Amino acid sequence: MEKVGIFFGSDGGNSKNAAEQIAAELGNAELIDVASASKDQLASFKNLILVTPTYGSGDLQTDWEDFLDSLSGGDFAGKVVGLVGLGDQDTYSDTFCDGISHIYNKAKDSATIVGQTSTDGYEFSDSQSIVDGKFVGLALDEDNQDDKTADRIKAWVADIKGKLA
Repeated sequence: MEKVGIFFGSDGGNSKNAAEQIAAELGNAELIDVASASKDQLASFKNLILVTPTYGSGDLQTDWEDFLDSLSGGDFAGKVVGLVGLGDQDTYSDTFCDGISHIYNKAKDSATIVGQTSTDGYEFSDSQSIVDGKFVGLALDEDNQDDKTADRIKAWVADIKGKLA
């Protein structure tokens, strides 16, 4: 497996913590904060894990919004991409983990997206991050289900490891 670039945006620290846990579980990974990331850094990896929280009513985290605006769908061509979204399924039940839908929509036509996960075990009313009955990536809720994060990360990493280049 080639080195994995784990790009994260984090204001409160939950997304950074999740990215660090994923890197530790995965091994052979480099953590990059999108607040200071460049397009060239993204281009240097064949394997990407993109981690974002959801803000407000389904919005992308500000650093991710700025970074994603600098990219085109073509920047994901030939990449293997795993997505991780953080959200609050209680307070924002109707926009749970919508943040990753923004990244998914930019990358889906040119990247190979891996790591879709079941919606079982979550309690929310709606999410833009569900395609064909599954989340487009790993959904985490540090506000209401932080006790499930470590197991979810471990299972997700085990699932995607064999799919990375």
